[in-house]
Amino acid sequence: MIDPFDDTYFMKRALVEAETAYELGEIPVGAVVVANNKIIARAHNLTERLTDVTAHAEMQAITAAANYLGGKYLHKCTLYVTLEPCQMCAGALYWSQIDRIVYGATDEQRGCKVMGTTLHPKTKIEGGILAEASQNLMKRFFVEKRNLN
Repeated sequence: MIDPFDDTYFMKRALVEAETAYELGEIPVGAVVVANNKIIARAHNLTERLTDVTAHAEMQAITAAANYLGGKYLHKCTLYVTLEPCQMCAGALYWSQIDRIVYGATDEQRGCKVMGTTLHPKTKIEGGILAEASQNLMKRFFVEKRNLN
């Protein structure tokens, strides 16, 4: 039987959040946290709006999910994020003890893999889910940004 709630389904929800960030003039990264096939947190970058360099989509999603669960650990949860987490976000994800991270596009300059960031030993990470859609949104954002300046 086909599971309608697969990685592609939830990454599409994260892409909706990335589009919201794009519309707000934020770097278009979106995230959702899922537990038991249910989205328990939705977030997108808010660094410009909050004038806070730590207001990445993942950080916002971790906080919202922890609030929903009533605890700091995200056991049995999966984070879907449109861009590979940076070192800061991966560090926060380490402390959250999240079970799984699924990302879209690879961040070849600042991603946690290229930076050599250690994740929690129990955390699984997988990339490339709807990577092209995530990359295209990011490219569109930066092309438009450069043309405005």
